[in-house]
This record gives sequence, structure tokens and C-alpha cells, in this order.
Amino acid sequence: MGHVIGIDLGTTYSAVAVVNEAGIPEILPNSEGKNTTPSVVLFPETDSIDEPLVGEMAKRTAASSPADVVAFVKRQMGNPDYRFTSTNGNSYSAEEISAIILKKLKADAEMALGEEVTDAVITVPAYFDDARRVATKQAGRIAGFNVLRVLNEPTAAAISYGMSNDTTGCVLVYDLGGGTFDVTIMDIDGGRFDVLSTDGDRNLGGFDFDNRIIEECIAQMEMQGAGQNLNTDDELIASMREKAELAKISLSNVKQANIIIPYNGKQFRLKITREHFEEITRDLLNRTHDMVEEALVAAQKTWSDIDRVLLIGGSTRMPMVRDMMERKSGKHFELNVNPDEAVALGAAIQAALCKQEKGRGTSTNACDNSALIPAPSSLTMPIIVSDITSQALGVIMLDSVTEEEKNFVIIPRNAKIPAKGNTLGSTVVDNQHSINVRVTQGEEQDVRYCVVIGSKEIPIPPYPKGAPLTISYAYDIDQTVYVEVFDDTAHCSLGTFEVDRVLNMSEEEVSQAITKIDDMDIT
Repeated sequence: MGHVIGIDLGTTYSAVAVVNEAGIPEILPNSEGKNTTPSVVLFPETDSIDEPLVGEMAKRTAASSPADVVAFVKRQMGNPDYRFTSTNGNSYSAEEISAIILKKLKADAEMALGEEVTDAVITVPAYFDDARRVATKQAGRIAGFNVLRVLNEPTAAAISYGMSNDTTGCVLVYDLGGGTFDVTIMDIDGGRFDVLSTDGDRNLGGFDFDNRIIEECIAQMEMQGAGQNLNTDDELIASMREKAELAKISLSNVKQANIIIPYNGKQFRLKITREHFEEITRDLLNRTHDMVEEALVAAQKTWSDIDRVLLIGGSTRMPMVRDMMERKSGKHFELNVNPDEAVALGAAIQAALCKQEKGRGTSTNACDNSALIPAPSSLTMPIIVSDITSQALGVIMLDSVTEEEKNFVIIPRNAKIPAKGNTLGSTVVDNQHSINVRVTQGEEQDVRYCVVIGSKEIPIPPYPKGAPLTISYAYDIDQTVYVEVFDDTAHCSLGTFEVDRVLNMSEEEVSQAITKIDDMDIT
């Protein structure tokens, strides 16, 4: 069997890792010799066929050709309305753009390993919902991967840390990346990783901190006579974004950053102090703090119960993040964790475990988080990972009292997976021939605040109104939902079904995308 790899598919940067022949997880450098690859795609103007460029050069081109560059596409995963149109008039979904990035990572990994790579574990934010998890798996398929599983990023980081440090205790993982934020609390006992709670925001990350610097730059330029409505100039904003990111990084080491912006033949000299930067982003930091506190409550833990704090994601290098976490926890964060690489390394360990099980012919449990799996050869302990649901799952039914549609939660948020749950329902009219099971995501009873992630029309005998039915959900480790309807009148199951998702690409669309991306020359 060949190598299997772990992929951290990030909002701003991505990384690939593998467990080497000695059983040690290591980062695979890209074709430029770097450990991380910018998750940026450039579609240069060509005669007819798109030839996308991925990585550092694409990122550098963003300022001069913003209309030809796609960045931060991870924030659009699972969004059926998102489309990017190249100068050649070709339209791409978020899954296809992500597949282009993944195909570049695949080619670089194959160059580093000297062999073809098809099997991979891809990480996702812990707070990613069903649509975004499925979209990530579809992107992997389009890129030519057999996606063994999607793994939560904080869990991956904890596996990497725990396996290298013989860790025991309660660990809080604070993950502030380029585009998303997660907090996860877990108990680690040797090779056992028991996730207790998770919270997060898929639209909160370093990108949003950069935006505050851009807003400050625009304000200073307008005060210096640059004009009005500068935020409508795409090329200016693209140029500012690159410099805002550099300013943010420099403010982690110095107390003031100087920014020079050329505009309309003039040089605008701007400055921002660390103190002011922290002031204008305080609300963003406080949002992460509030979610940390909510995760502690959900885990039934207090700060005194937390033994270690792991900071992952490049944005955790900001001093105010570290100051806040040290102040709240009363503990120093772990210094031997590379925030840019920990997730990919953990994914590589999970991938190696899947490979071992596959090689023994026990593929049914190859990536089962509840299964006991021998570790790679250099690791001295087996690994047990017990993860949880990040979102509640329910069903829309008529309330028996109000006769209005409501969302009834079947599997609550933070339930251990694999998970099962059920609720009682009934037919609503005489001679009803079927029921439409609409699977929801969300905890609110009001259907307006829930997302229907899929549905299934299930035939039933023509019973009179009020005939009892039991609707059961099974949620597997890849967070795939299976629905069973039990006929309580006949005392038999009407069948188990995987829901037809409403927010993702169809199988036909995936097949078309595979052909489309496979024919591309991606560099």
C-alpha cells in the first residue's frame, strides 16, 4: 500500500503531512519548498482554456488582478449560490475551486513522496455544518482523492500534540485561523481523546482582523485627502489586504506598523499602533472569549479543570489572543505546538491509522472514532477518539397543540458520535400515503431559524389521521445522517434511508466537475 496523507485545507493557508516510514508524522513541503501553501487560485487570462495557478504566486497577483483571483473560498463551502466566473467565462462552485487547491496539494505531495497518492484525511472546522462537511468531501473527490474521512481541526491538533507529549488531562484547544474560529474541550488520557464540547464561528478569523486594519487605512487616507468611497475600489482594497496582513503580523512583534499605500499618483503614509489595533478589534476577540465560556459550560468544566491550553491557527500569534487566554486560564499555553502545522500532522496520524485498518481488511472500522486502533509504529499507545456533534439535528413536524410546524430536536448538539435518537410523530390526514422527513440543523423550535439539510419522501400504508410513527436518526462518525421510520401500528420498520441533501452538488454535478478539473493544467 502507498502513502496516505493528511490535509489541512485552510481558509488562507493549507498544509499536507504524512507519517513517514519511521512512524513519525512530518510536513511535506510544496514544490516551492514551503511547508504551507496559500489557499489562493489565480485564473490568468488565456486564449480559451483556464489554466489556474495555485499558491504564493496567485496570492502575490491578487493586488494587481483582484478580479482574476479567488481567496477565502473556504467560507463559501456548501453555499449553492456561490459562483466564480473566470475571464474565459467559465463558472466554478466553491467545491470546484477547493478541488483545484487540493489537486495542487496532491501533485506536490506526489512529487515529495515519489509516488501517486489517492487516499487522504481532510480536516474541517469543528463547527462546520453538514453541508460544508459534505462539500469538503466532494471537493476531495473532484480532486482525485479517496477521502477516508473528514476530521475536526481541533481534534487533529490535539492528536498531534497528545501523541508527541504523552499528555493526560483536560485540554482546551483554541483555534483561530484565517477564516474560522473553533474552541474544543477534550479529556486526553494517553491515547484516548474524549471530546466534551465544541463551539465556534465559521465566519470569524484573521481575515476579519485584517478588515479592521483596512478600514483604519481607508479612514486615514480619506483624512489625508485621498477622496471618498475608497472601499469601492477593488484594486485598492486588494493591495491593502496584503499590506494589512503584513501589518498585523508585524504588530505581533513591534508596537507600531507603518503602511505605505500608493494611490492616484501619491504615496499615503499610514500608521497603526498595537494598542489601537487591539482597541478596534476588541469586539472580535470578545466573540471568541464568549464562545470559549459557552464551551466550558457545555463541557461542565471550569477554568480550574483545564490542564492545558493549545493555541492553533496562525492568528493565535497575536499577543492579545495569548494574553487573554493566559489571563482567563491562569496557565501558560503550550509552546511546543506549531500553530500552522499541528492540524495537518494530526490528520496524517489519523490517515495512517485508517491505512493500517484498511491493510488488515477491517475497513468498516478504519476511521471509526469509537474504535480502538493501533498507533503508527513509533507511537507507543493505541488511539481512541470519541468525537461529538457540532450541530443539533431535528425534524419538522406539526405541533399537536398549535398545529403549526416546529423543529423537534432528535440528536442534540455536543452528542457523542456515532449517535442515535428518535421522536414520535403521526399522520396528519386520512389515507396519507407518504411522509416527507425534513432533516434540520439547529436548536430553535422556530423553523425560520433552522436549516433544512436534506429530506426524504417515505411511503407509508394509508392509515387514518393520527396513526403513530417513530422517526429515528443515526449519525455516523463522518456525520452522515440516516433516517429510519418505524410503523408503530404494524410494529415494523418502513426502511432506513440516507437523506437527499438539498445544499450540495448532485452526483451528476460531481461527475461533471471531476472531468472538468481533471482536464485542467494546474500549477
